[in-house]
Amino acid sequence: MGSEKVRPSALAVQGLATLSIAYLTTLTGFIYAWPSYTLDMFRSNGTVLSTPMTPTEISLLGSLTNVGGLVATPFCGYAVNKFGRKYAAILYGLPYVISWAIISVTRWPALVIAAVGIGGFGAAGQAVSSVYISEISQDSIRGALTSTTVSGFFAGLLFSYAIGGQLTYHEVAYVHLGLSVLYMVLLLFLEESPVYLVQIGKDKEAAKSIAFYRRASPTSKEVEIEITRIKQQMDPRINEILQGECDPTAAKELIKNKEAKVKQRSVSQWSFLMKSESSKRALVAVLIVMSVTILMGSIVLQVYAEPLFKEAVPSMQPNLCSILLALTYLIASLVCAFMVDKFGRKSLMTVTSVGSAVCTFLLGTQLHLHWGPHWMTAFFIYAYSFIYNLGAAIVPFVLTAEVFLPEVRGLGNSMSMSCMWIMNFVTLIIFNPLVELLGLGPVFYGFSCICLLGAAYSHFWLPETKGLPADAIQRLFLKGGKNEIGAKIEMK
Repeated sequence: MGSEKVRPSALAVQGLATLSIAYLTTLTGFIYAWPSYTLDMFRSNGTVLSTPMTPTEISLLGSLTNVGGLVATPFCGYAVNKFGRKYAAILYGLPYVISWAIISVTRWPALVIAAVGIGGFGAAGQAVSSVYISEISQDSIRGALTSTTVSGFFAGLLFSYAIGGQLTYHEVAYVHLGLSVLYMVLLLFLEESPVYLVQIGKDKEAAKSIAFYRRASPTSKEVEIEITRIKQQMDPRINEILQGECDPTAAKELIKNKEAKVKQRSVSQWSFLMKSESSKRALVAVLIVMSVTILMGSIVLQVYAEPLFKEAVPSMQPNLCSILLALTYLIASLVCAFMVDKFGRKSLMTVTSVGSAVCTFLLGTQLHLHWGPHWMTAFFIYAYSFIYNLGAAIVPFVLTAEVFLPEVRGLGNSMSMSCMWIMNFVTLIIFNPLVELLGLGPVFYGFSCICLLGAAYSHFWLPETKGLPADAIQRLFLKGGKNEIGAKIEMK
């Protein structure tokens, strides 16, 4: 399955569709970058608002996006199954339209802060984007396409930083508003996920969707096989089939049965998760990888980029440093998109975690001991950012999108994204107290240790999921799964 060939036309359609879906995270980048270049103006007497913002209001402006994301993320699992992947993705674009519309017309600080919080609701939609992209992508290119959700975020940061220094306050708001509306319009031209269509019993529509994304005939053998494979993953016996507790010929009989129907479940996503040993193990793995990679410290550089550069590299303009940092993130994530399906998730995660550990340790010694010139500090920051985003930053989101069975994919993605928001909050809330207690350099020693823990977990315990369908991935999380993967059922 991992060696399946993708037609150039299918690659183009899946790629363009992915860019449209991942565009949501670009909007997230806008809302995250915007406060960094407006804070000074909001504090001053020359503010465009009715009154300057207080320190408390400034703090809320920078943090409410995370709160909004955390609040709205649990709704993702419900939304993708209730409204479908396509309309759930459109729904999560609406908060951005509302947010920028409010910012465009109001002069009241409280409403601006509330608007940023509303934008945070849209940031939660990355869970929906990941599910949608993974279900329209062929297995051999799934990693590259799902990684674009992270690249999209960095593209949003870079674009917003760039126009922030060129346009007026209201012009920036209007541009962001227009681009938010464009996202919702683009998604109207896409087909719904075939997995969701099979899930609700619309096999003909599912065939048309698969044909659209693979540039094949709806009646072709390729489309028929794909629908059968989706049904196999949704079969009520899937847990027993994977664990070998039922007739070993059951799965093959299902494949041969072209008229098989997906049985309606009365069991909730949570109940299914609790009964599925492989799904629980996959969830634990995703949560560990997500937690460890965030605790590696990159979020600190994203949020405190300008003050860190101002303190560490006073000779460089802070805003220019932030733009270059966002550009570094974007380039690394794009390179990762080409590497993740070539070298695999496991090796990429391991190698970049070790590289990140080296960079954060050297950065810590430079900040602590000041053994080199100022430009060395900047070099280590950029080197760490590049290596980290070459793999460790991307792999958790790729895994989240691909390791779960369709029945719990929405729930699994919601829980993983909730973990992301919580760990972001934890990392940021403890950073300043730790810096005051230990100093900036020793804190980066801690980040280095966590990077090594991430490398160890990836190397010894994380299964390789490159190019595998969801049911084959589940086998990897069961006892002896690594040996069972070669016994995947051949579809005929």
